[in-house]
Amino acid sequence: MIDRDAVRNNANYLRNVRPIDPEEIAEYIEGTPHPAVVRETLREEAFDLRLRERENGTFEPVAEGPIPDPEWRPGAFPDGYSFALEDLLVGEFGANWHRGKSGNELREAVRRLKTDYLHENDVEYGTVAALGYAIYHLPAYYATIGYVLDDLVENGLLDRTLRVLDVGAGVGGPALGLHDYLPDDAVVEYHAVEPSAAAEVLDRMLDETDRNFRTTIHRETAEAFLGTGVDRSPSSAVPDDPFDLVVFGNVLSELDDPVAVVEAALDRLAADGSVVAFAPADRNTAMGIREIERAVATPSSGVETYSPTLRLWPNATPSDDGWSFDVADDLDVPPFQRRLDEAAARDADDDPGEFVNVDVQFAYALLRTDGKRRVDVRASAGRCARMADSEEHVTDRVNLLAVKLSHDLSGGENALYRVGDGSQAIDHYLVCTRETALNDDLRTADYGSVVFVENGLVLWNDDEGAYNVVVDDETVVDLVAR
Repeated sequence: MIDRDAVRNNANYLRNVRPIDPEEIAEYIEGTPHPAVVRETLREEAFDLRLRERENGTFEPVAEGPIPDPEWRPGAFPDGYSFALEDLLVGEFGANWHRGKSGNELREAVRRLKTDYLHENDVEYGTVAALGYAIYHLPAYYATIGYVLDDLVENGLLDRTLRVLDVGAGVGGPALGLHDYLPDDAVVEYHAVEPSAAAEVLDRMLDETDRNFRTTIHRETAEAFLGTGVDRSPSSAVPDDPFDLVVFGNVLSELDDPVAVVEAALDRLAADGSVVAFAPADRNTAMGIREIERAVATPSSGVETYSPTLRLWPNATPSDDGWSFDVADDLDVPPFQRRLDEAAARDADDDPGEFVNVDVQFAYALLRTDGKRRVDVRASAGRCARMADSEEHVTDRVNLLAVKLSHDLSGGENALYRVGDGSQAIDHYLVCTRETALNDDLRTADYGSVVFVENGLVLWNDDEGAYNVVVDDETVVDLVAR
C-alpha cells in the first residue's frame, strides 16, 4: 500500500518548482514504489490537488480562475466522435449497417423513439434502440450543452476543475459537448448514471475524451443512485464530495418522480454548484422542464432559478404553460445520419430527411442554491405592472419588465415574442406592429435577455387565450440586461 500522504506532500512541494515527475517522487517514498504506482496515485488525487497530467506522464498545476468563454458555435458534430459511433455500428451490424435488415431495424427504432417521446410513453433502450438514439440525437445534444453552459460562463461560474454528475447520461451527447466546451487545461471528474444499454455506447464514446477527463459509469437508475427509490438511501457509489454540475440531459421526462430526483441532486451540489437540465423544444418535454423547475424553485425552498426564466418579482412563481425554448444554428448533417436516411426504402410514409436531426432547439433550466441569478434585476411596483395583473390593464398602456423567452414566433408578419416576468399565470407575448429605432432592442435582444417595455398596449387575445402587449411607434423598449 503506497503512502498517499507522502505522495500528496511531495506533489505539493514540487508544484511551484517544476513539473511533477512520478519517477522523482518515487525516490522520496518509503519502499521506493514503482513510478507507475505513483503515477496512478497522482491520477486518483489529481482533482483534489488541482493537477493535470501532461502527455509525457508528468503533472502540472491547473491554472486558477474560471474558464474563458469558448465562443461555442459548433457547425458540425466532430469527425472523431462520428468515426467512434460508426465503429460501434460496424461492430454490431457490419460495414453495411445502414442497409438491409439492420438499417430497417435502426430506422424502426428511431421511429419508435420519436413516437414514444411524442406520446410520453415509457422508453426502453436495448442495443438497437440505443444505437438508433445515438444516430438521431447525439449531435444535437452535443451542441446543446455548450449553449446552456454559456449562461454560467458569462458570470465566471465554471472553474477549470469540475466534479460532474450526468444523470441519465444516455449515449454521451452532453459528456462529449462538455469535454469540448472546456479548455484543454481543465480537469474533470465525470460520473455518469445510466442503467440501460445506452451505457455501452457511452463507454465507447468516452474513450475519445482525453486523460484529464476522468470518467466513471454507474449502471443503476437515478433513483437508486441518489436515494429516491424504495429504500431511500443513496448508492454506495455516490462520491462523498459534492458536485459542481449535475446534468439532466433529456431524462427528466422519463423519471417517475423527477421532482424528487432533482431535489436529491440539489442536495449533492457544492455550495456554488448548478443543476443543469435541458430537453428538446417540443411542447411536452419543454413544459415538463418548467413544471419541475417551478416545483423545486419555490419562494421558500432556497433554490433559485438562475436562468433563463428569471423571477423578476419577489416571492412570485409563474403558472402559465411555460412552453419556452431557445434556438441555435443548425449543424451540418453528419455522415451516419445521411447514410441511414439515404438507404431508406422510399415509400409514402418514408420521406427524405426523416432520419436527419440537426436542429439545435432546446428548453433548459439552471438552478442554484447560493441565490445567484444570471442577471440581478428586479421589478419595481413604482415603475412596472405585474403580468399577473394584466387583466386589470386590458386596453391600457403600461410599463413592463420582461424576460424575452422566444425568438420571433410570427412566421413573417408582426414580430411575436413570448415573454415572462415570473408572476404570469397566463401566456404573454410582445407583438411588434411598428418597428422603430426606439423599440428595436426587442428585436435584437437575445433569448433570456431582460427588457424594459415603456408604454405597451395590453390586449386580450381570445383566440389564443393569451395577453398580447402591442409594441408600436408609441412604445419604447430598452435592453436592461443581455
